[in-house]
Amino acid sequence: MSIAVCGMLDERQESLRLLKEKIEQKGHKTILIDFSIGTGGIKASLKADITCDEVARAGGLTKDKIRGMLAKEWNKATSAMAEGLTKKVLELHQAGELKGIIAVGGMTGSFISLTAMKALPFGFPKLLISSVTAMPTAASTFAQYFSVRDIAVIHSVVDTVGLNPLVKSLMVNGAGAICGMVETHEPLQKEAKPSIAITEFGYCDKGAHHVRELLEKDYNFVSYHAQGLGDRAVEDAVGQGLFEGFVDLVPSGLGEYLLGGNRASGPDRLEAACKQGIPYILAPCGFDMLSCGPLERRDKGDSLWVSRKLAERKMLVQDSLRVLVRTNAEEVQIIARVVAEKLNRHRNKKLVKFVIPTRGFSSLGMEGGALYDPDMDRVFIDELRRNLDPEIQVIEVDTHINTPEFARAVAEALVASFKLQTKNK
Repeated sequence: MSIAVCGMLDERQESLRLLKEKIEQKGHKTILIDFSIGTGGIKASLKADITCDEVARAGGLTKDKIRGMLAKEWNKATSAMAEGLTKKVLELHQAGELKGIIAVGGMTGSFISLTAMKALPFGFPKLLISSVTAMPTAASTFAQYFSVRDIAVIHSVVDTVGLNPLVKSLMVNGAGAICGMVETHEPLQKEAKPSIAITEFGYCDKGAHHVRELLEKDYNFVSYHAQGLGDRAVEDAVGQGLFEGFVDLVPSGLGEYLLGGNRASGPDRLEAACKQGIPYILAPCGFDMLSCGPLERRDKGDSLWVSRKLAERKMLVQDSLRVLVRTNAEEVQIIARVVAEKLNRHRNKKLVKFVIPTRGFSSLGMEGGALYDPDMDRVFIDELRRNLDPEIQVIEVDTHINTPEFARAVAEALVASFKLQTKNK
């Protein structure tokens, strides 16, 4: 088995050569993968094990075609290289020939490398040496990779072209880091207790604690912070088959996506558990609010504020960035219909149970909370029931989400779903 060393030889030959040498000095084999696109100007003397033409062909083009497209179709060209690198890396991994991957790159090289690393499973050693991942202007773009995969990054500070003393230090450290990761790596092992993903955030933290407390003897819980990126991460992990069940207390990233809020999850929320066919227990935490800070948006005539007249609603201003308003009847109906549509696709609908605390979906939505509105909660519940497949059980609990009573209902629902799953096997 080998460590893949990836980069553009026509830009960073010296760095890649030193990285390869240092890894091999530590007793590991390497596979050098070149994904040059013709921008570097260096005539490479270092021979790649997988050439840039092989990578380009795996992406559906050729090296010459890629280089001819750069002037007018840069994104298409680099996307093809990213696809080609991903295919080559996955082929090596699936053949059992790969035990780790390290890449060096600037902006384009980082995006190409990250696409391949994102395709590798959780826990597999992957390290990127990059000068651009800390750029504030690119943070949201890089987040699509780092939010769903455990990719380690060495921020190089300096550009990694040439071989000055700073770059040498970076390559030596990078070689040591990836070798250390490979040497200590232990593949994920299934344990006797089923692993359960659980979503939570600050407005249901006590409820989530009670759920874990009731069930942790028999289940391994892995928590995800449902703030948008965490929603994407949990969907990705569930989709990989890392969990036997999913307690989704805070699925509100879907509502934020539908309504244009700040904690948007993307369009795929609530789908992974349905595709996997695993026990899926949900609550409506967060569907009673919309995250729409910063506060200054109201004064600048931002379309989100104006179109929904958010300033006229019940509102909580935690600080200038964290501004929450109560969702209205139209919005909770939209959310309920889409939630039902997604849950109705579950491979075994009897394993899905929606537990609803009727006295408050969140600490803000309970009596005395800034967004308390039981009438709107009932609109959501009724619309959900109208659209949900009858095989999916809706369990109403006469309490709010942060009580032991609610947690017991969630725990009983999860245990019941596992029993039903076992009975049907």
